[in-house]
Amino acid sequence: MKFGLRTSTAAALASLFLLLAACSGDKAAITNPTDSPAPIETELPSTEPTPKPFSAPLTGVERDDEAKDRPIAVLINNFSAARPQSGLTNADVVWEVLAEGGITRLVAVYQSTDAMEDTVGPIRSNRAYLIDIADTYGAVMVHAGGSPEAYGILQKQGKPYLDEITNAGPYYWRSKERKAPHNLYSNLEKMHQGAEKKGYKNDLPVATYPFTAEGAITGSAEAAAESATKIDITFLMQSYKVGYLYDEATGLYKRSINDEPHIDLNNNEQLSATNLVVFETGHKTLDNVGRLAVDLQSGGAGYLFQKGKRIDIEWVRSPDGMVRFSKDGSEVPFLPGKTYIHIVPNKPALADHVVLNQQ
Repeated sequence: MKFGLRTSTAAALASLFLLLAACSGDKAAITNPTDSPAPIETELPSTEPTPKPFSAPLTGVERDDEAKDRPIAVLINNFSAARPQSGLTNADVVWEVLAEGGITRLVAVYQSTDAMEDTVGPIRSNRAYLIDIADTYGAVMVHAGGSPEAYGILQKQGKPYLDEITNAGPYYWRSKERKAPHNLYSNLEKMHQGAEKKGYKNDLPVATYPFTAEGAITGSAEAAAESATKIDITFLMQSYKVGYLYDEATGLYKRSINDEPHIDLNNNEQLSATNLVVFETGHKTLDNVGRLAVDLQSGGAGYLFQKGKRIDIEWVRSPDGMVRFSKDGSEVPFLPGKTYIHIVPNKPALADHVVLNQQ
């Protein structure tokens, strides 16, 4: 009897040990640090910017809202006493062309900027070929005075214009910090008010350039393009030189005049552009004052600068009135950004007005 009791007790103890061992084994399996939990999949946010629904017609820059205003072309004084000018960093497109005495005038075209209260100027007088440039965009012209020929065109052809002298004086002011005639200014808010008061339409279709992310100098064109990281442009006098230095980090050409940075007085920023165009055309002196006729109809040779490169192009006056730029019969696309366009005489030849990469 005692043997059987011991046997039963031993069996019970064995069973208990087995149960404890089993429980211990299960616990070890649960807490084993070598076992890894199942990975949790998470979706990382995209690093690609969300495309905006609109782009500006004259810069190709994306926008949240549509840029629909009629362009305004402001004639900016570029005499040395007028520099630095104000408001040029807000322009979509800037043209530079000769005026009298070898001085150039700037035509700043504003269409998509929201900086309506920023000062623009100094503002100067009009010429017939400057009207031709403004007509390229269907723009309202902003100026102070003009040649007899220019006034004849404005008035006889019913052009939209705001002239400080004859029809829009309240929309301008004179700065006390500079001497006349280099001290006349306005802003886009006043310009739009003046245009509305005159009844000039603001809902006309806005002309546009073609834009692509790659621009025109890509593929085989890029392989054949000439390096152009430093550009010097002369118009008539060797004492006046426009320079551009390409900044690869930003993709911008930074502008200088006679080797000094050309800045905007409003913000002290150096003027810059993504696309540069230089083209040649006929210039003719009309009178003993030195007033010019500049041919903007016949077409001719030009250069396009993008991404530190240069290609040969042609300019044409297209049926829609725009001065457009082509290569091998197809219009060249610009890179999104600002464009500066320079008109030089075709005598001497284009190549004599543009020098590349000399230090």
